[in-house]
Amino acid sequence: MLCDKSQNLVTLIIAGCALFHPHHPDGDITQKGYEKKRSKLLGAYLPQPPGLEASMAHERRPPMAPSSASRYHRRRSSGTRDERYRSDVHTEAVQAALAKHKERKMAVPMPSKRRSLVVQTSMDAYTPPDTSSGSEEEGGQGEGTPTSSQGSVSMEHWISRAIHQGSTTSSSSSSTQSGGSGAAGRLADVLAQAHVGKSGPIAHLSLKRKTMLGVAENGNSLRRSCEFGSDLLWPPPLESEENHSAPPDVTTYTSEHPVQVERPQVSTVPRTTPKYGNAELMETGDGVPVSSRVSAKIQQLVNTLKQPRRPPLREFFVDDFEELLEVQQPDPNQPRPEGAQMVAIRGEPLGVVTNWPPSLEAALQRWGTISPKAPCLTTMDTNGKPLYVLTYGKLWSRSIKVAYNILHKLGTKQEPMVRPGDRVALVFPNNDPAAFMVAFYGCLLAEVVPVPIEVPLTRKDAGSQQIGFLLGSCGVTVALTSDACHKGLPKGPTGEIPQFKGWPKLLWFVTESKHLSKPPRDWFPHIKDANNDTAYIEYKTCKDGSVLGVTVTRIALLTHCQALTQSCGYTEAEIIVNVLDFKKDVGLWHGILTSVMNMMHVISIPYSLMKVNPLSWIQKVCQYKGKVACVKSRDMHWALVAHRDQRDINLSSLRMLVVADGSNPWSISSCDAFLNVFQSKGLRPEVICPCASSAEALTVAIRRPTDDSNQPPGRGVLSMQGLSYGVIRVDSEERLSVLTVQDVGTVMPGALMCVVKPEGVPQLCRTDEIGELCVCSIATGMSYYGLSGMTKNTFEVFPMSSSGAPISEYPFTRTGLLGFIGPGGLVFVSGKMDGLMVVSGRRHNADDIVATALAVEPMKFVYRGRIAVFSVTVLHDERIVVVAEQRPDSTEEDSFQWMSRVLQAIDSIHNVGVFCLALVPANTLPKTPLGGIHLSETKQLFLEGSLHPCNVLMCPHTCVTNLPKPRQKQPEIGPASVMVGNLVSGKRIAQASGRDLGQIEDNDQFLFLSEVLQWRAQTTPDHVLFTLLSSRGAVLSSLTCLQLHKRAEKIATMLMERGHLQDGDHVALVYPPGIDLIAAFYGCLYAGCVPITVRPPHPQNIATTLPTVKMIVEVSRSACVMTSQIISKLLKSKEASAAVDVRTWPPVLDTDDLPKKKPPQLYKPSNPDTLAYLDFSVSTTGMLAGVKMSHTATSAFCRSIKLQCELYPSREVAICLDPYCGLGFVLWCLCSVYSGHQSILIPPSELEVNPALWLLAVSQFRVRDTFCSYSVMELCTKGLGLQTESLKSRGLDLSRVRTCVVVAEERPRIALTQSFSKLFKDLGLHPRAVSTSFGCRVNLAICLQGTSGPDPTTVYVDMRALRHDRVRLVERGSPHSLPLMESGKILPGVRIIIANPETKGPLGDSHLGEIWVHCAHNGSGYFTVYGDEALQSDHFNSRLSFGDTQTVWARTGYLGFLRRTELTDASGERHDALYVVGALDEAMELRGMRYHPIDIETSVIRTHKSIMECAVFPWTNLLVVVVELEGSEQEALDLVPLVTNAVLEEHYLIVGVVVVVDIGVIPINSRGEKQRMHLRDGFLADQLDPIYVAYNM
Repeated sequence: MLCDKSQNLVTLIIAGCALFHPHHPDGDITQKGYEKKRSKLLGAYLPQPPGLEASMAHERRPPMAPSSASRYHRRRSSGTRDERYRSDVHTEAVQAALAKHKERKMAVPMPSKRRSLVVQTSMDAYTPPDTSSGSEEEGGQGEGTPTSSQGSVSMEHWISRAIHQGSTTSSSSSSTQSGGSGAAGRLADVLAQAHVGKSGPIAHLSLKRKTMLGVAENGNSLRRSCEFGSDLLWPPPLESEENHSAPPDVTTYTSEHPVQVERPQVSTVPRTTPKYGNAELMETGDGVPVSSRVSAKIQQLVNTLKQPRRPPLREFFVDDFEELLEVQQPDPNQPRPEGAQMVAIRGEPLGVVTNWPPSLEAALQRWGTISPKAPCLTTMDTNGKPLYVLTYGKLWSRSIKVAYNILHKLGTKQEPMVRPGDRVALVFPNNDPAAFMVAFYGCLLAEVVPVPIEVPLTRKDAGSQQIGFLLGSCGVTVALTSDACHKGLPKGPTGEIPQFKGWPKLLWFVTESKHLSKPPRDWFPHIKDANNDTAYIEYKTCKDGSVLGVTVTRIALLTHCQALTQSCGYTEAEIIVNVLDFKKDVGLWHGILTSVMNMMHVISIPYSLMKVNPLSWIQKVCQYKGKVACVKSRDMHWALVAHRDQRDINLSSLRMLVVADGSNPWSISSCDAFLNVFQSKGLRPEVICPCASSAEALTVAIRRPTDDSNQPPGRGVLSMQGLSYGVIRVDSEERLSVLTVQDVGTVMPGALMCVVKPEGVPQLCRTDEIGELCVCSIATGMSYYGLSGMTKNTFEVFPMSSSGAPISEYPFTRTGLLGFIGPGGLVFVSGKMDGLMVVSGRRHNADDIVATALAVEPMKFVYRGRIAVFSVTVLHDERIVVVAEQRPDSTEEDSFQWMSRVLQAIDSIHNVGVFCLALVPANTLPKTPLGGIHLSETKQLFLEGSLHPCNVLMCPHTCVTNLPKPRQKQPEIGPASVMVGNLVSGKRIAQASGRDLGQIEDNDQFLFLSEVLQWRAQTTPDHVLFTLLSSRGAVLSSLTCLQLHKRAEKIATMLMERGHLQDGDHVALVYPPGIDLIAAFYGCLYAGCVPITVRPPHPQNIATTLPTVKMIVEVSRSACVMTSQIISKLLKSKEASAAVDVRTWPPVLDTDDLPKKKPPQLYKPSNPDTLAYLDFSVSTTGMLAGVKMSHTATSAFCRSIKLQCELYPSREVAICLDPYCGLGFVLWCLCSVYSGHQSILIPPSELEVNPALWLLAVSQFRVRDTFCSYSVMELCTKGLGLQTESLKSRGLDLSRVRTCVVVAEERPRIALTQSFSKLFKDLGLHPRAVSTSFGCRVNLAICLQGTSGPDPTTVYVDMRALRHDRVRLVERGSPHSLPLMESGKILPGVRIIIANPETKGPLGDSHLGEIWVHCAHNGSGYFTVYGDEALQSDHFNSRLSFGDTQTVWARTGYLGFLRRTELTDASGERHDALYVVGALDEAMELRGMRYHPIDIETSVIRTHKSIMECAVFPWTNLLVVVVELEGSEQEALDLVPLVTNAVLEEHYLIVGVVVVVDIGVIPINSRGEKQRMHLRDGFLADQLDPIYVAYNM
């Protein structure tokens, strides 16, 4: 053994040092560095002086020398294997598979996580996990270690490491490789990648394999399960000599071929990718170079995704409108069963022994009266001392007492609560088998039906609600319990036991003798022969978490005991040690029922004792000379981990070791390892008896304890590939992906067994086919209580031969176990129906996937037995999810590397991708009562986003292969043929116009606004035009026509005298929203200057807001800046000089002290087509554009609005908009002067102080028309949602509002407008009043809901058709429907046509295309300095390619469609509605289809209540989703799978990156629109400080 160990160590060292060899070509390293690395590598293996540990505390990893974690874990001698008792074959296979991955290396970018999140999760997790990591039927996987056997690191050390390792959390790009670029101590990585020279095979090495157990034969170390195929019972294949290969002896290669080690490639090495340029210096969309680690990671992800994947499936589903999902075509090369049809196998006859009792109660009566002193049950306390011995006499007398009290002391004499045949619950803790046994037999004697269940610990226990449903459906009204348990139940304030969630109302009845009345002398239970009445109900949890009750009749109960007695060879007074749960399954059948039939003595080991002392059961076998022990493989595993060469262990008394979960395919490794260690302690190989059982069929098969040790047990080494197609293939060549299974003995006495196809008609399988085992026997369950349909499908199955004839007249019971019957009638189980996951037509077993995950050096990072594997359905197929509990001391990097290797291992061995791998902090997965993982509850938490993982890796790119085919763009049909096609089909060309501008009124004769103002100042000098409100709602200031005129004159004087400006000079107006801005604007017009309104910098945020101001001033070529005194100081302040060069400002004039005199004469423009003002704004894509507005356009604009809204001097209009650009500016500054109405101005920023300000003003001034932005509406909806009652009491009344228009440049936000309407309906707001407007850069207002005309209409379109640029109207509520609201009525004087953006041809009605507009108030072009007008020129003057080729149109850049409705407009014509779908430059081209970000964002926001806002953008054809998280950072990782799933399901898109950020990170402009491109640039430049970034693989 030592030689072995040292030879492995030598290889490890050679492999490890090769990595850092001085002459390694990849990286220069000095001799000193080499020595240092070498000593670091060896450090873990050399004995350490005691003082060294402290000095290593700051190194990357904890010292690997195991420290004593508990008194059962002293330093073990080097001879024991520390933690890996699963099949060597499997681990070797996994290591080899990972080594194979070396060739096609996957670079998985590591997610980045905020520091607080890392430390927090780790700190929270540092409660050493509850060691009850055992396995329960629901999927706690196999074995669990009682404490971390790797050595727990001291708390201080751990904390100091968490602090000193801040660097590892900051997603350094070097840590992104899936290889071992982490700490040098990660030798296993080196080994997984160490491949030997061409001639030698891959070294099957693994770190854990420090010593080889087993006997050395010819110098080769052999283990039983390493002999591939050697101990199969069917003839091995011909190359069997080769099959005996031992793991390669690595030392022989070292001399001839130096071990080559691939250095993990670090992603910072620049790799030239032809398509996107160098990863280090990437360009953002606008060509701005960005050197950032985020983009390097994305680049890495892109590169990884470009690597060849598993071949795509034959047929993608084509997302045609009839949603034809292509069913997956079977692989023509898949293995098919070739054997003959199987024959049902009959067990030996059930021999009737003359003295077998006629019923179990009769047996109890017999032993209780003839040998009352014989011990029946000995219970243990947590120190392993015998607590209590229950004799047969006591059991008999107490059971009678319980029976009498149940029947006669509950309820009244006339109305007893419990009658024979009724069901009662048995609620007993796991450490009190004696009380349970008395209550169980009491029920049998009283002829009531016991339903044993777990003790509910809290009101919300995992799965306890479902148990409650079972009790309710069984009509349970009484629960029997013990005194101690009753005291421990949760109590309400008055001391009563609360009703548990989902439970019926129960009477709790304590069964301790002292609480019971003595039965009268003449009362005696009625003891009958076993009949078909129900004896008891065993509960069973299904895959989906629902709980069913399996009824077992009295005759089945007795027959089962007889069959077990016969097959196990039980005799009177034998001693049996039971570790299993005695309330159900094998523990109940052997330890409570069969034991009494044979007057055996049961030593019951409670689970709590096993947690403290895992060896307790072995000690009791020695102490009591036990003949039989009932355990699970977990208990064998724990005993191995804890056994420390105990001198006094002797297991020679044991004749049978029943392994209850022997049907679990990987219990074989525990059995093998256990035998290896304990064979020297007297354990005979033939003693180990695995059995298979299920709640429905009771014991299905059990291996008989033979005295003949020559007959070896059956082994099968099966190909996983074959198993996934349900075919048995003994594996010979591909040794990586195999499953070694052991037999579970033969069919039970008196039973008949066959194997049927798992789905569909129960047809017999062929001999080489895996199917569901079915049993025909008296000794099985009878039904699922109260569920006749499911009962029929499970308990009344008639298997059919290929001819279609049933093989037997008697019904069979489905066992829920998958397997086959091998040679010699041996039964093999390969998995459970419940653990079956069918992915793309292939079957995988959850247990096998757990085994593979555990074989990837598990103990370092995750807890054994704390792994859950289940599947979720996403996009019409099952997807595999793996959830594991992470050790608190493993670093981010370690866990991530482990995760990426698990993915590779599962991919290699099972040939299936894992959709999601999540690690949760230790001890947080929901548990079953015995400490296993509650699988369905875990799945539920995962799906609803409340699992709170600390690490997540999603792999949709590799798993999802059934996406619709990417759309191939068809060659465009010529425009002319489109037109002809439209004419033929009777479709009209999509065009529409607003009404004519009509006759001219007195103020309409003026061509210039400055003239209108002068005219108003003369004719109505005292008419108030503007009123500005404060945040309290008081009037701050107001302007009459004359005041405005006078003020404007003074400003004009100042511009001429102080500014020395010529006419035509540009002036930047930097004012807060208010009256000064309006006066300055007209002052400019009076002086002949061109004003540009600019939003002032935000005093709290100068660094980001001032550069925009500076940029507009420069780009607009402003000759001077006009502003208020406060802002002028701000522009030149110290803070400002940090953000911009303040010396280059043009002259700044402050208008707070104006000259007294008026100008000599006012400027009169000569040509109405000259510039009136420039409208500058930043588009959502981050482009700054200034639009030229001529005097003609400005007047036409005001006139159009005046007509549409019927504005006259007698009207008041409330405006709550930003006055800097677009329609907001026009309404704030221009319309009142043109139409004479009074504008009540409400700066939107004041609403942040007082959200009710706008609505109160509307109510107070009795306004009929009001305008707002989406951000204002959102503030009101969110801020006033709960205050409508108090607002009503303050007299808020909105019943006068006729139009409330949201000013926007986007698709109407229906959800927001509807919730606003609903919310304020009680305050009198008419739902028809709320509408939207639509404008864009080329035309600031195209649609606006006016006073007359029909209400806005809503249509529902198919979102999938929209992606193909088609409009398909559907009914409301149909799948994939998207509501679109009309954007308001088309303004007077506006003509609209829908054109194809590529061919520029006109489109038909209800076709999606670009909206083109022709009207007098179009802008006259972009004002830019950069001279790229050629690019933009067609925005303002485009012509159709055919049809009306004369008219000049402006292109809005928005996609939409026109639809003629049934409504009539004011002129009596049919009304044409315009629907805006979204901006062309925001739309994303993905998979050949056009997606609008808002649609994806809507889906994402709906997925979880904590997602407040979302924005998406594409980056190098990856979709990036940014979500704002409201709530604790712990929820951040829950969102990743939910977001990925939702986008896949609803949009057929794979999300590349999910970024979780704080609230308020997504930038929004003044119109309330998301600025996705700013967000993108911020993300790529790493400026978002995200909570978590997940890179989906």
